[in-house]
Amino acid sequence: MKVTSERERILEPLQAVIGVVERRQTMPILANVLLSAKNGRLSVTATDLEVELVASGEVKTQTEGEVTVPGRKLLDIIKALPDKIQVTITLEGEKLIIRGGKSRFTLTTLPAADFPAVDEISAQLRFEVDQSALKRLIEKVHFSMAQQDVRYYLNGMLLESDGKMLRTVATDGHRLALCEMELVTKAGLQQVIVPRKGVLELQRLIGSEGTVQVEIGSNHIRVSIGDIRFTSKLIDGRFPEYGRVIPSKASRVLRADRDVLRRALQRTSILANEKYRGIRVALRQNMVVLTAHNPEQEEAEEEVEVSYVGEEFEVGFNVNYLLDALTAIDGAEVEIGLTDSNSSCLVTAPGSQASRYVVMPMRL
Repeated sequence: MKVTSERERILEPLQAVIGVVERRQTMPILANVLLSAKNGRLSVTATDLEVELVASGEVKTQTEGEVTVPGRKLLDIIKALPDKIQVTITLEGEKLIIRGGKSRFTLTTLPAADFPAVDEISAQLRFEVDQSALKRLIEKVHFSMAQQDVRYYLNGMLLESDGKMLRTVATDGHRLALCEMELVTKAGLQQVIVPRKGVLELQRLIGSEGTVQVEIGSNHIRVSIGDIRFTSKLIDGRFPEYGRVIPSKASRVLRADRDVLRRALQRTSILANEKYRGIRVALRQNMVVLTAHNPEQEEAEEEVEVSYVGEEFEVGFNVNYLLDALTAIDGAEVEIGLTDSNSSCLVTAPGSQASRYVVMPMRL
């Protein structure tokens, strides 16, 4: 194998895939990336057995071939070379030689045949969607995914198509986030759970222009973004019936300036209990009073003017969950629907149901 190219054309695909290369591996080959030179292109593949990324760039191919080399070392070498320099990558025996200007590096290799590859995914559902739309669907819910929960199906994001709408849902059992959009090209019915690492990697890769091709098989999801191909295993499990969790009719509704309420919550949270993060929300006529206490007997109180007419009552919430929901809401105003001190609240933008956030109450 021998290829020559400008530094940037090798650096870009390397940077696109390096996120899935773990620093500590049980299998040495998983610390490597697969380099494949064919038809004037160099493709770079990385995998952790759950997520696979393939990216490619144009090169001059003198000799075709493939080999695996330590991913992070190769990236560090290419990054350290001067901009726009011509880089030559040559496989000599069991060593990979990288030359750029007066620099020369020799890396150890492992056989390409040993590199684990994802088979064809036999897609049952294919559709195209704008990059910006898919990015929005992920960004509006990803923070509600569970981390290392024993209920493994919560450690990911539900991606659902009912034929007309594309929907993402995430929950950790204490809060729930939902975002949906109308599909331009109608798709089939499908419901899959994308694992947490795959969701975060996909969020990093997606840009704001152009479209992406999404393919969903029985065990994998594949997303093609320009010269990058993302493939992830799916979580085999049944996602909770999230529709039951979303409050349908709130008896108490308050409207507030989103930024004013968010800043008040941030200030009050300074003295909240570091472990439980509880905050008391007391509703009065056109006012909400936020209070927080901690084990050091310190206290914070904040009054915020809101639009609210109804009975006075109090409820406790995890302040971080409220802040995450308010940050994700679009627009200048926020609407919070409440029923009683034992029921979840629903956070939305006034007049819009595209993004919905449910936060369970907590006893204080």
